[in-house]
Amino acid sequence: MRPSLRLSALLGGLALAAAAITGCSDSGDGSSGGGKLETTTMTVAALPLADNVAVYLAQKEGLFKKEGLNVEIKPIQQSTQAIPALAKGDVQAIAGANYVSFLEANAEGTLKLSILAEGASMTSHMMDVLVLPNSPIRTPKDLEGKKVAVNIENNVQSLTLNAILKANNVDASKIRYVQVPFGQMASALDRGQVGAVHLSEPFTSDAERRLGARVVVDGGAEPVSDLPISGYVSTQDFTTKNPNTAAAFQRAIFAAQRIATTDRGRVESALPAYTKIDSRVVSVITLPNYPSTLTTNHIQRVVDLMTAGGLLQKKPDMKAILFRPVQSAT
Repeated sequence: MRPSLRLSALLGGLALAAAAITGCSDSGDGSSGGGKLETTTMTVAALPLADNVAVYLAQKEGLFKKEGLNVEIKPIQQSTQAIPALAKGDVQAIAGANYVSFLEANAEGTLKLSILAEGASMTSHMMDVLVLPNSPIRTPKDLEGKKVAVNIENNVQSLTLNAILKANNVDASKIRYVQVPFGQMASALDRGQVGAVHLSEPFTSDAERRLGARVVVDGGAEPVSDLPISGYVSTQDFTTKNPNTAAAFQRAIFAAQRIATTDRGRVESALPAYTKIDSRVVSVITLPNYPSTLTTNHIQRVVDLMTAGGLLQKKPDMKAILFRPVQSAT
C-alpha cells in the first residue's frame, strides 16, 4: 500500500520555487495583458481528474473573470472525445488533454495543435497499476500475458508504463492493453474483466479504499519522473485568430497552477465538485506537479519518449505548437 503521506514536503519546496519563477508568458492580470480580447467567451472540455484542477480553480477563484473571460466547462470522460469539437471550433480548449494522443493527432493532420499551458507532470504514485488484493499478480513481471486497463490505448499511460516496465526487464509487448474509461476501471477490475488497471488520481485512491486494491507498479517511477502528462490545448487556428484571448486564458491557468502548487487545501476543496470523489479520499490522494510556465525542454521529453517508442515518426515543430503571447515572446 502506498504511504498516506503525499506531497507535503514537495509542495513546500515547489511553493518557494514558484514564488521565484516568472515565466516569459506569465505576465499578470488582464489589464496588463496587452490587447483587447477578440472574444470573451470560451468553452473548455475537461476531464474529472486532479490533472486539470486549475481550470476549476480559475473559475471558482474568479481568475477567468479577472482576465475578462467567461468560461464554460463541459465534462468529458476521455480527452480524445473532444478532438472533433475542438477541430470544428465548438470548444476552444481541452483541459487535461494527454499529450501523446494530441501530438499524434497533430502528426496525422487531424488538427494543428497549440498547447496553451501545462496541466500536470508525473509524481510518484500519481498514476499506479492496481490489482485486487487476492490477485496472483505480485510483481511487474507478473503483468506479462495479462489484460491491463488504460483510459485510452496508445496514450501517455501505456507509453510511460512501457518505459517503466522496460527499465525493470519486463516484456511490455506481452501486455494486452484494454481501453476502459477511468470511472469504470474499478468495476472492470472487480468483475475480473481485466487483471490490472492503470489508474490516475483521484480514482487510484478511491479504488484502494473501496476494493482494497494494491499497487504493483508505481506509475510515476523512473524513467518517467516529472514527465509532462497532460495540458491545456487548443488549435493553432484559434490562437492565431484570438491571440489576446488565448493569452488571457493562459495567464488565468498559470495563476491557478500556482494556487494548486502552494495551497493543497484549495485543491481539496475544488476536487469533489467535479470528480464526485469522497472528501475522505481527496484528503489523501497523490497530486501531480502543476507547472506554471510553458517550456520547450519539458514538453520535448514527451516527444523524445514518443519517438523512441515508435509513436511519432517525425518530431513536431515545437515553436508552432507551444503558444507564446506575442507581447511577451522571447
